[in-house]
Amino acid sequence: MTWTYLVRRLLLAILSFFGVLVCTFVLSQVVPGDPAVVAAGRSPDPAVVARIRSEMGLDKPLHEQLGIYLSRVLLRFDLGRSVVTKRPVIEDLRRYFPATIELVTVSLLFITVIGVWVGIVSATKRNAPIDHAIRAITLSGISMPEFWLAIMLQLLFARSLRLLPVDGRVAIDVLIGSPLRDGTGLYIVDSLLQGNWRFLGSSLLHLVLPVFTLTFSLVAYVVRLARAAMLDVLGQDYIRTATAIGVGRLKVVYKHALRNALIPILTIVGMVYGFLLGGTVLVELIFSWPGIGRYAANAVFTVDAPAIMGVTILGSMIIISLNLIVDVLCTFVNPTVRYT
Repeated sequence: MTWTYLVRRLLLAILSFFGVLVCTFVLSQVVPGDPAVVAAGRSPDPAVVARIRSEMGLDKPLHEQLGIYLSRVLLRFDLGRSVVTKRPVIEDLRRYFPATIELVTVSLLFITVIGVWVGIVSATKRNAPIDHAIRAITLSGISMPEFWLAIMLQLLFARSLRLLPVDGRVAIDVLIGSPLRDGTGLYIVDSLLQGNWRFLGSSLLHLVLPVFTLTFSLVAYVVRLARAAMLDVLGQDYIRTATAIGVGRLKVVYKHALRNALIPILTIVGMVYGFLLGGTVLVELIFSWPGIGRYAANAVFTVDAPAIMGVTILGSMIIISLNLIVDVLCTFVNPTVRYT
């Protein structure tokens, strides 16, 4: 039964991805702007535009364009060529994606650890002063716009106090004086593997403000859900029984209650990770972070259709994969999920 559930979820993920491809293609046909005109430059010659349209297959019937598009993406994973950078979109994604992965992964680490721990504290101290304080702070985190928080942090820590860098992934003098060799594109990982401590220190400093912005804005959701899940479990009969027979409070909370509250927590963490990967546009623009969000924004501003479609497909793949991974993890945390 376990394998039946997992195969069914895998087939559903594949079907969802196919639906995303079709929807992406349809939307690319209805949005304003002609990719051939954009690719031809500011003063396009009609003959040049016609040639580019023919090369891009835009002169073919719609159903033929869809078939070519699906076969190119599914069989060769060819996302086309950016009309702005003139490079294959897949190459651009490889170039910019590591920066977003690093930013998002570090942020998610703080969001998960802080969110779950603070949610547990809030649940175990229900209606105490610390619980009210946590709920007020999380409410402010939910209500505060990311762009406003990012700008305020820049003004305070970068302009007024001059403690932290305001933009980029690493200082220019470090990038020139102590460059990294080719690696994964993840500066923290590469600098650790290569023993480049100067580069590591600079990259960590540049992460502080964007990571804090993303963490403060999203940790509130994890805190509130973790608190609600823990309160629900702590009110169960078996928890009261364990407490009554003298089981230690820490063992009751962290061994028995937390495990049964993990399913909604895992779900929200997976959703937050997917949201972070697709929702860092404002943060990356404000902090000049060279990631996928900034690349996507530039693609929208320049009507770079292949790049927009490539970013959409990549984001959809990640979110679908994360949902599948979360479902698999839930089958290990709660075996009853396997049969539903």
